[in-house]
Amino acid sequence: MHPDNDVSPRRSAAWFGLDGKLGFVHRSKMYNQGYSASMFDGRPVIGICNSWSDLAPCNAHLRQVAEAVKRGVLMAGGTPLEFPTISLGETLMRPSAMLFRNLMAMDVEETLRANPLDGVVLLGGCDKTVPAQLMGALSVDLPAVMVTGGPMLNGKFRGCDAGSGTHVWQFSEEVRAGRMSQADFNAAEACLSRSAGHCTTMGTASTMACLAEALGLSLPGSAAIPAVDARRHRIAEEAGGRIVSMVEEGLTPSSILDRRSFENAIRVNAAIGGSTNAVVHLLAIAGRAEVELSLDDFDTLAAKVPLLVDLLPSGRFLMEDFAYAGGLPAVIKELGELLHTDAATVTGRSLGENCADAENWNTDVIHTRAEPLREAGSHTAVLRGNLAPDGAVIKVSAASEELVRHTGTALVFDTIEEYHEQADSPDLPVDASTVLVVRNAGPSGYPGMPEIGNLAIPKKLLDAGVRDMVRITDGRMSGTSYGTVVLHVAPESAAGGPLALLRTGDRVTLDVPARRIDMDVPEDELRRRAAEPTQAENTGSGYAWLYREHVRQADTGADFDFLVGRRGHAVPRRHL
Repeated sequence: MHPDNDVSPRRSAAWFGLDGKLGFVHRSKMYNQGYSASMFDGRPVIGICNSWSDLAPCNAHLRQVAEAVKRGVLMAGGTPLEFPTISLGETLMRPSAMLFRNLMAMDVEETLRANPLDGVVLLGGCDKTVPAQLMGALSVDLPAVMVTGGPMLNGKFRGCDAGSGTHVWQFSEEVRAGRMSQADFNAAEACLSRSAGHCTTMGTASTMACLAEALGLSLPGSAAIPAVDARRHRIAEEAGGRIVSMVEEGLTPSSILDRRSFENAIRVNAAIGGSTNAVVHLLAIAGRAEVELSLDDFDTLAAKVPLLVDLLPSGRFLMEDFAYAGGLPAVIKELGELLHTDAATVTGRSLGENCADAENWNTDVIHTRAEPLREAGSHTAVLRGNLAPDGAVIKVSAASEELVRHTGTALVFDTIEEYHEQADSPDLPVDASTVLVVRNAGPSGYPGMPEIGNLAIPKKLLDAGVRDMVRITDGRMSGTSYGTVVLHVAPESAAGGPLALLRTGDRVTLDVPARRIDMDVPEDELRRRAAEPTQAENTGSGYAWLYREHVRQADTGADFDFLVGRRGHAVPRRHL
């Protein structure tokens, strides 16, 4: 169903505008919260979809942000109604927050459709929260604005900036190598997360905040403002006012998003050095928006885009520096004709109009196209070959230059736990040329496609000074991670992909310039291996069963097959 943009009478009037028993029940029950009758007199009713939770540290400050949104809604003549959703905290949820992204999207979608709402402001921060909220909102297609929670203040450790995630991986490897004491490691623990907000690096949370802005679904300049900066509350207030106008204008996501919007997001992701997780999230979001997008688009569309933003893990600086340098509007203005600047946005103006007056205040942080951080085509590459016929991705900007063309012998592990048990063994049959492989970490195999790709370097190699090696998995890796890591191998091993046929000792060739990932195994040998009996998989019960049965592969976004597309915001049938 594709609802039109006719918003008169308001959708909420099907609840609050009724005479008789039903209208009486709907209105009178709201009075128990202290609302007056005038709050439901036909003015726009705005949902505030809040993913606040003490269990999701990145989202723990969103209660205060919600109050700012409410002010904006009230000032514009609307009625704000805040409601909670599942909150996806990357650092605490097990086995993987990604397992619950689609569940949160369902939560958002069905809550919006089931209730008397005319528009919604989405409040999210942590990695999977923003894509989940966008996916749910796009399937309903009510007017919607995304307000992200903002990054933490820069971490500081002994006089130097320290980035969340990236320095955790670095410090932990230094401890394993004996170059950092446990006492120093413990001291660093208190220094990286020193305010509310999401990761300070260009990890997945920062990336998705930027891409929501690039898509035109959040207000310009909102992505990089630190969580504790007063401007975060001011832009939330502005969003509250803007959503009321969007309801009056009938400005829905389907009237904003088209192919141009997603092409812009892909190119911006390349320019900012964004997370590889953006690939799987944008594919899923495009599916909900009914916009054609493929894995190959992430390579071809970014081929002419240089890396401009010098942020960890691909560079040096952090999100607070990015905000002070000009944030995403400065990047969008610098990209110029590489983007569709006529693409629509929630402001009612085009992307180009939103950023026309943007300034770049620090060209060390945001480089110019004339002097980029790295040349065009140096960010995310899509690989194919007999190991990944449906594709895999690698973050070239975080890889080692000497490893992007590499042939080595595979050392294969069936689970991440198996690898962890052996990684520090002095007897592990590994050298610097070895290709480490962990499979059964894909969408259905794990389940939930965890961030295990940045495998710890085996201790015997750390001790020898090795800091990177080629690693391959059907899982993901944190956007804060770095290294020469091939990710999202599709089809995954649990779905019968060729990764399941790879054996320890097989030769594997990675050739990023040629966009290839191959195993040197004869076809007849692969057929013989494929014919070997396999153990029947126990798919379990409950939500894990639902997930395994219906999740799509990484190359299409890992959404549930029954959730792709829009279902609209028609008023549900009444029950009284």
